[in-house]
Amino acid sequence: MADFIKNIIGGSKSSATPVPSADSGEFSPDSTTIARQELPESARLDNFADFADAPSPAPVPFETVPGGANLAAPTDRPYTKWYNIHERYTLSDFRAEGVILAIIVVIFTLHYIGTKLNRAKARAWIKAHAPVLTSEFAVVGFSGTPQQAEQNPEKLLKAKSLFEYATYATGRQNVAFMDVKLSLKKRFNPVMTFVETALSFFFDSFNAPEDSVEFILYPFDGKEAQIVPALPGATELRSKDSKSSFDGFVWAIVNKDKMKQLREERYDLSITFTKDNNKLPIWATVMSESAEVTETVLTNELASAIKKAGDLLDYIIISDQPIDKPKTMDETIPRKRLYLRYRLPSSDNYADLAPLVSYFVRISDHLVASAHFRPEVLRKIKSVRDENIKQIRKAAEEEKAEERQAERDRARKAKRDAELNALDAKAQKKYLEKEREKELRKSAKKQTVRA
Repeated sequence: MADFIKNIIGGSKSSATPVPSADSGEFSPDSTTIARQELPESARLDNFADFADAPSPAPVPFETVPGGANLAAPTDRPYTKWYNIHERYTLSDFRAEGVILAIIVVIFTLHYIGTKLNRAKARAWIKAHAPVLTSEFAVVGFSGTPQQAEQNPEKLLKAKSLFEYATYATGRQNVAFMDVKLSLKKRFNPVMTFVETALSFFFDSFNAPEDSVEFILYPFDGKEAQIVPALPGATELRSKDSKSSFDGFVWAIVNKDKMKQLREERYDLSITFTKDNNKLPIWATVMSESAEVTETVLTNELASAIKKAGDLLDYIIISDQPIDKPKTMDETIPRKRLYLRYRLPSSDNYADLAPLVSYFVRISDHLVASAHFRPEVLRKIKSVRDENIKQIRKAAEEEKAEERQAERDRARKAKRDAELNALDAKAQKKYLEKEREKELRKSAKKQTVRA
């Protein structure tokens, strides 16, 4: 009875809207559900009658494969070659990393070889010059202790950087101390060496890389008591004749290839004149303030040592003037220095340069004994210095005058501002008009005088 009433009420709707099939394009889960709900319960049961006798599926048992005990469970991800790095990558995939590693290896190799070559060159130099230095000075090196009979020469040299080495010597008559500096090529950095070499071809301000050594000797110049503390009672025993003083002057022997550069870079050499000497080879010349100074300082022993050293010598300078042009009166005070610079031979054979170094150390003895000139020579030497002192004094006076004028202007301005602030607006206007008229009269007077 219930089915009959239900068919009467909803029969028209079920016949009007057919249930879409799965093959048609209008099939959707919603339409299937609606159609399933519209069917009677008996009809729906009849649709599944065909599957009533079908058996339930049973799981297939897992069979172990011989030799496959280590295989993954059926539920794990299947084996692929992605898990083996030697199967995922080849050497061609690391080409960029290989290039980087090769460059790093080359850089470190060149750095190691260059550093070792510089160290070997410095050792060769100190081994060749250690006998000369230890025989002339009581203390050589930075240890501060007197020399021992069997001391390693390499300990006398100190590395300041990968291309700079230095040593120190003191404890000699007429010499306070001596500094020695070795400057070598940057063999550990071939790129920088190449760039510096290329720039030296195009610009004179860039020096080509070279191996060189420079000696700077500081004579006592009669100031032993101020530099070295004397023993009690020793001052009275010291006579005036034993002091290491000598007349101040500027004198040099320079390589002609370096002459222009030295004259531009050093103030002390800029006040000298240049003249060749028969005792010297053709590549060397003398820069001196007086011919009498040259006759006294240029001995036959020094000339023969220069000839034996060859054109590796850059300069030997005796000076009491600063390297940079003095700008204050304190900088004009004479300070005597002796300079020697030469380039190191590529063969590390210093037999020809050792006599020059030995004479340079002993040249202070010759100056103390012979460098005392006539008053006429000293007046000529002093005239150039006095001219420079006059220019410095004049510049200093002009600077002081400008400072005083600026101070007066500031005081005058402060007084004017105080007077204006004390007046009212009307009085300030009159004050400014009077000031303007006064300036106009001054300018008119100046124009009249110029006319």
